[in-house]
Amino acid sequence: MYSKYCCFITACLLCCFCAVGQKPKKEIIAKVDTVNILKTNTSTMVVADNSRTDSILVKLLEQYPPYFDGILKNRKQWNVQIIYTQIDKGANGIPALKNYYFNVNPDNYFYPASTVKLPICLLALQRLNELKQTGIDKNTTMITEQSQPCQTAVYNDPTSPDGKPAVANYIKKILMVSDNDAYNRLYEFLGRRYINEQLHQKGYANAQVLHRLSIPLTEEQNRATNSINFLDNSNRLLYKQPMQYDSSQYAKRKDSLGKGYLTGGKDYYNGEQLINNPMNFSNKNRISLLELHNILLSIIYPEKVSGSQRFNITADDRNFLLKYMSQYPTESTFPPYTADTATYWPAYCKFLLFGSAKGELPKNIRIFNKVGDAYGQLTDVAYVVDFDKKIEFFLSATIYCNGDGILNDDKYEYDTIGLPFMKHLGEIFYQHELERKKKTEPDLSPLIFKYDK
Repeated sequence: MYSKYCCFITACLLCCFCAVGQKPKKEIIAKVDTVNILKTNTSTMVVADNSRTDSILVKLLEQYPPYFDGILKNRKQWNVQIIYTQIDKGANGIPALKNYYFNVNPDNYFYPASTVKLPICLLALQRLNELKQTGIDKNTTMITEQSQPCQTAVYNDPTSPDGKPAVANYIKKILMVSDNDAYNRLYEFLGRRYINEQLHQKGYANAQVLHRLSIPLTEEQNRATNSINFLDNSNRLLYKQPMQYDSSQYAKRKDSLGKGYLTGGKDYYNGEQLINNPMNFSNKNRISLLELHNILLSIIYPEKVSGSQRFNITADDRNFLLKYMSQYPTESTFPPYTADTATYWPAYCKFLLFGSAKGELPKNIRIFNKVGDAYGQLTDVAYVVDFDKKIEFFLSATIYCNGDGILNDDKYEYDTIGLPFMKHLGEIFYQHELERKKKTEPDLSPLIFKYDK
């Protein structure tokens, strides 16, 4: 889908791609001095709708009209939001962070899709730490019971090393391939009230995580979560959690998307019918790009957020998250994603920088991220590292790819607009970081992990 454009990437990436037989194409746009652009005095503009834009990001995007003309002209219609965090470390290794924004507005609703799974992973590990006196941890067998007719039970997991379900394997599935069932099981373990209370206490006041994914349940059914038993290796009960019910009343919302929608989709019961009104999202999950960006930042650099914003996880938990956020499906023994590389290729959940690339990826680059795509919205929240070039930066972006404005018709421009946007956006910021001079090279060795394969 990139045949009409060149592959704009730095020499480091080109060498790696050539090594696997992909020849770089001739550039059709001039190389841009991104360093001098971003050295320009920052002019942050907050417009009437409270969206925030740094003019230097506009100038940077304007240098690449084949890639970003449509983005600049349709930023409101496509609900494009970008957050870039520049990292500079002193001789003592302490990072200084500088944020830049493009059209960022927490009030502009977008459906977060699978990105809500990132805080759920963190909260699951936190909750286990709160229950450690019971003897359970992320590897303890977790049996999910059916407490209501609309619920389902889980007694085994053939994708785990021992065939037993556990929080650890659910998190692996979420971070490597964004598995919806794994998210649902952690949602049920935590309970809706705990999820939202904890996010609000940590400063993510506008977040609302209200439902499971890919299951046609009503709002009332999503308030109730399954009973759960944790068992030791001898199947002895360590901890029993009864069914939970969230009676909380959350802030009323008037979120809606599109100009129409088809009923009969996975969340509807009324048959296939076009409704010529915006689709109501006021009872669906909500979390802003800025909140997601800060949650990721709190994992990478917990010391850069206040103590009240940090998740109560151990150093081992953090390394566990970082490993599987950056591990490719093709490197996974359990779950056995290597057995199906046609479905799970290396860049399967790496939108920024790699887009829809299906080949091997550079060994020197790792992306610690969480993506989401649904209802035409494409989102990636990422921390990018190049171990050879000593590069690190945060980049988060979202874009609405729904030209006809109709939801549930499965006609979204992910391949023609969304993924090319993500790929090229990652490339220009990588290029900028490659050229940017730093007083102190960062020590990235703590982020080097031994992957399964």
